[in-house]
Amino acid sequence: MLRYLTAGESHGRSLVVIVEGLPAGLAVTSDQLGMELARRRLGYGRGPRMRFEADELVLTAGIRHGRTLGSPVAIEIKNSEWERKWTEEMSPNPGYPSKKLTKPRPGHADLAGMLKYGFDDARDVLERASARETAARVVAGALAKLLLAHLEIAVLSHVVQIGDVKTARTTIPFPEDLPRIDASEVRCLDPEVEALMIAEIKAAAKVGDSLGGSVEVVAHGVPVGLGSHVHWDRKLDSQLAGALMSIQAVKAVSIGAGIEVARRHGSTAHDAIQFDPTTGQYRRPTWLSGGIEGGISNGAPVVAEVWMKPLATLNRPVLETVDMATKESALSFKERTDVVAVPAMGVVAEAMTALVIANEATRKFGGDSVAEFTRNWRAYRDNLSATPSAVMDDRPLSEGEPVRVNDTSHD
Repeated sequence: MLRYLTAGESHGRSLVVIVEGLPAGLAVTSDQLGMELARRRLGYGRGPRMRFEADELVLTAGIRHGRTLGSPVAIEIKNSEWERKWTEEMSPNPGYPSKKLTKPRPGHADLAGMLKYGFDDARDVLERASARETAARVVAGALAKLLLAHLEIAVLSHVVQIGDVKTARTTIPFPEDLPRIDASEVRCLDPEVEALMIAEIKAAAKVGDSLGGSVEVVAHGVPVGLGSHVHWDRKLDSQLAGALMSIQAVKAVSIGAGIEVARRHGSTAHDAIQFDPTTGQYRRPTWLSGGIEGGISNGAPVVAEVWMKPLATLNRPVLETVDMATKESALSFKERTDVVAVPAMGVVAEAMTALVIANEATRKFGGDSVAEFTRNWRAYRDNLSATPSAVMDDRPLSEGEPVRVNDTSHD
């Protein structure tokens, strides 16, 4: 099985991620991982920190001459601001900070964390609770994506909504669409909606406010049979929902048609099963289930929508709080912040999705080396091909482009 652990604080010396369970022989370069980190910094409405805080990667263990060894992989992401600004404030040595942050910000972990751990300084909480930690997750997810590529699985995302502006697209993106998505300032495939989203962000920035929104993450090529119905923690949708909900500021996750399917009658809420005699394959005209039934992947694309709340740190502090030192009413303090981080959240959602699917793939196919891992996968795939009743196609039978899982135009 694949598992990972991150360590580090937002303004600390560095972030560290350890990934265990990668088979030996996986080709990895710092440039590949750096490209994923650069995608995390994309998006109109990001703060200045994204421009000057470059991600310097150090591959410290588990990789030799560009290939994994089968041992744990350790990677460090250095903080370029550490020596210039934070060596004293975030020093691990005995001492005291220059200033304590005693006015917890509503919507953050500040107050609950201070009370839980007995801290009198919000920085002891916010540094680890910060979304900066997701940089380490993106690196772990990049490794998972490299592994999944050997199984012809690709994971991507696109922005569906920012503020009140929502795309009207009724199709899910495919891997060939990713360059166009990343070329968009808000990672949206619809140019007209992109312009409206940017206008929405500009309006919020003008008054010092923030915006939330949602992204859709899609995994293509996921084979039948990942996950299981036998236990609650083996269900693929359970694992995926938990992983996506763990992203900072995410408040809701839906698989497939999500809450929309709950509004339908049962006669229109499920994906019909059809057989194509020319290919000997079962296929689906819709993907309402999001590629997962009974906790098991069914061969269709795995699709989830992820909702992020507006960022709680504002450029114009107006949120009421209490100074924990004096118990007097106050306004929450301001750290550097973005107007919106939904486009970047999509890249993190890709990482979490890739990690969940890669974990189940390593559980299913095993193997100490990439060669053994892919050989086991091919044997499983070939066996499914010999048993048509177990095969589902990645593209449905419906005419034209495949419908998005939450499309209701046919109701």
